[in-house]
Amino acid sequence: MQPHEARFGSRGEWYVVAQMMLFALLVLGPSTWPGGGWTAPYTWLGRFFGGVLLALGIAISLLACLHLGKNLTALPQPRKDAVLVVAGIYRFVRHPIYSGVLIAAFGWALWVNGWLTLGYASLLLIFLDIKSRREEIWLEQKFPEYREYRQRVRKLLPYVY
Repeated sequence: MQPHEARFGSRGEWYVVAQMMLFALLVLGPSTWPGGGWTAPYTWLGRFFGGVLLALGIAISLLACLHLGKNLTALPQPRKDAVLVVAGIYRFVRHPIYSGVLIAAFGWALWVNGWLTLGYASLLLIFLDIKSRREEIWLEQKFPEYREYRQRVRKLLPYVY
């Protein structure tokens, strides 16, 4: 290994691997146990609200990616040349990509009418909360002003959490 090369995992690569596995489970895993999901009219309502949440979540995540620009990375550790982004959608939540992903995940669970998929989305919520804690340690190390931003802006849900 070259002196400038970081070992795998030192920038949070394992978080990304686990996140991809949870995404795969969410999309490809069984959606419900034998006996099915919820019954009509909830199936229709689930499809409607699930579709709305799915579209909203994707839009929020894409908007957040655009606001990050060259700072965007799949890893929780910020890039060496990163600047702190607190404008745009980042005025409302500190992790809008995660917020969008979670909204889309719960929307997907409603769309597929799946109790198990709701469980997978809940696991993703717990996982992204844990991942964001580690990410915020790195952000505070890189950007001293992040502490004030963290106190002022909620993590995933505006005015709530």
